[in-house]
Amino acid sequence: MKNVLLIPDSFKGTMSSQEICSIMERQILGHYPDAVVTSIPVADGGEGSVDAFLAAAQGGGVKKEVTVQGPFGAPMKSFYGIIDGGRTAVIEMAACAGLPLVGDSPDPCRTTTYGAGELIRCALDSGCSKIIMGLGGSCTNDGGCGAAAALGAVFTDKAGEPFVPTGGTLKDIARIDLSGVDKRLSSVELVTMCDIDNPLYGENGAAYIFGPQKGADADTVRFLDAGLRNLAAIVREGLGVDAASMPGAGAAGGMGYGMKVFLGSRLQMGIETVLDTVGFDSLLQKADFVFTGEGKIDTQSLRGKVVIGVARRAVRSGVPVIAVVGDIGDGIEAVYGEGVSAVFSINRVAVDYHAARPRAKSDLALTMDTILRFSKICSSRS
Repeated sequence: MKNVLLIPDSFKGTMSSQEICSIMERQILGHYPDAVVTSIPVADGGEGSVDAFLAAAQGGGVKKEVTVQGPFGAPMKSFYGIIDGGRTAVIEMAACAGLPLVGDSPDPCRTTTYGAGELIRCALDSGCSKIIMGLGGSCTNDGGCGAAAALGAVFTDKAGEPFVPTGGTLKDIARIDLSGVDKRLSSVELVTMCDIDNPLYGENGAAYIFGPQKGADADTVRFLDAGLRNLAAIVREGLGVDAASMPGAGAAGGMGYGMKVFLGSRLQMGIETVLDTVGFDSLLQKADFVFTGEGKIDTQSLRGKVVIGVARRAVRSGVPVIAVVGDIGDGIEAVYGEGVSAVFSINRVAVDYHAARPRAKSDLALTMDTILRFSKICSSRS
C-alpha cells in the first residue's frame, strides 16, 4: 500500500468528509509510514462545499469574502472559493440562501436566491472561466428567479412592472426578458451540482417535497406549487423552453430549473463534478488503493452517488476500491459489479444510529485498523 486516495462522502450528522479523511490517513500512516496519502474531501453542494473544494484542491485555493443579499434581501457577508489557479470558482448557494440563515423565521414565500446570482457575478468579475454552483440546504422556493434577476433577467407582472420574484410572487410573473442577462455567462462553463432528480412542480416537486422543511404548511405548499407551475408556463410560452420535468429541476426550491433555463447551466451529479475538478482520473494513474464511503450504502447508492461514482472511474484504471460505510443495507451486491472491491461497516457492535453516532470516529479508526492489519498479512504472504 504505497499510494492511497481517500475520497469519502460525509456521514451525515456524524462526521464530515474532511474528518473521515483525517482519521483514515492517520491509521494508514500508522501501518504504512512511507505511504503517499491524497485526501479529497467530497462536497455535496450544501453548506461546507466551498471549504471541501478548497481542501481537495491539489494546487490550493482561496476563499473570497464579499457582501451580497441574504435570504430576506438584507446585505450580509458571504463568500465563494477560487481554485485551479484562479480559473474555477466554487459557490454554495447555502452561503447566502441557506436554511440556517433564516433562524426561527423560515418563510419560503419571501426568501430569495438573489445573493446567489450576485456571487456568480463576483466570480465573473474575478475572471473565472468555470463556475461551479452547489445546490443544497436552501431556504428558498423562487425557482432561481432571484439569482437570474441579479444577473440581468427582468421579470414583469401583468401591469408591465418589473419585480424580483420570490416563492410567494411567482404567480405574478407575466413576462420574462433575458436579453439583459450578463453576456459573460456565454463564454463561461457553468456547472450546477445536483444529486436529486425531482421535477420542478407536482407531488414530487420542489414545494411538496422540500417546502415543509423550509417552513411551509400544507396550504403554503399548494400555493408555492401553483407559483412554480406559473413560472414554468411563462418560460414555456415566452422562452420556448420546457424543462419542468427535467431531473433536478426541483432542487433547492427550483434553483436547478432556474440555473438551466435562465443561465444555461449544465446540471451534474456532485461526485462527477468533484472528480472532474480535482483531476481524479490522473490521480488514479499512481494509486494503489482508493478508500471511499458514505453514511449508509444501500440500493439508492447505485444511482451514482459518491461510492459508485468513484468506483466507476477507478475500475477503468484497475484500482481497487474499498468502501468504509456507517451501515450496510440489504441488496447491495450490485455495487461489486460497479467496481467496488469490498465494503466494510464501522458499526462494530450492531447498534442503532443514535447509539452509533457518538462512537463513530473511534469505530472508524478501529475499522480502518482492522482492514490495514489484514492488508499487511496479505502483502506479507504474496
